[in-house]
Amino acid sequence: MNTQVKEQEQYVHFHGAEFKGKILMVASSPTVSEQTGWPIGFWSAELTHPLQVFQEAGYEVELVSTEGGKIEMDGYSNPTDESGYAAHDVITLGYMQRDWFNAMLENTKRLSEVNAKDYDAIFLVGGQAPMYTFRNNEALQQLFVNFYENNKPSAVVCHATTLLLDAKTSDGELLIKDKTWTGFANAEEDFADNAVGMKIQPYRIEDEARKIAGTTFKVASPFALYVIEDGNLITGQQQNSGHAVAKMVVEQLNR
Repeated sequence: MNTQVKEQEQYVHFHGAEFKGKILMVASSPTVSEQTGWPIGFWSAELTHPLQVFQEAGYEVELVSTEGGKIEMDGYSNPTDESGYAAHDVITLGYMQRDWFNAMLENTKRLSEVNAKDYDAIFLVGGQAPMYTFRNNEALQQLFVNFYENNKPSAVVCHATTLLLDAKTSDGELLIKDKTWTGFANAEEDFADNAVGMKIQPYRIEDEARKIAGTTFKVASPFALYVIEDGNLITGQQQNSGHAVAKMVVEQLNR
């Protein structure tokens, strides 16, 4: 553990950024898709690209997961996967060469073990597993709402936005009431389903979001960089938006 912390501090110092605070990133623990039978987890670029932004800006990052312990990348998001789908992702590939990064994935705290008071912002990492592990997750909802209600940047990207379909504030209202937000789009689900020849997800975020009255769910062109900032709620459409979501978090923290 000491090695991990030491190497992270050296990375921040190398870029000349002074220590600014701590950001909590939450990823899904591994599970198995009921639709495809695949082992599923987090989408690597939605962790590594924001991580780079946060570290270069001078923020220490702590990564936790829904159940704690080892977490796994979705196969298609691994730049060394034989599919070649994410072979372009040199940021993730670079992090995979670092012992401290691999150690961080090997041993995460359970999200219930952290105190929101210790962090300046929260960032939920997407992937295929959050569709099962984030939806109706009361512990994660309470943690996220704690950040949101304390006016801290509260960021969600891609399929992690499934949490917002049910998360309620302390007054019992949906957090997304009167909010404009985004998440993985139906057109992107169509692309993914057609690519593998089967229905991948158990439900679609865009479909569910459009059933909710009093909220505005918007999407851009498939796989375009698209981020919405509505107060301290920051949402990104998919993996190509994670870097921009993280930059918006940093901008809010710097105000």
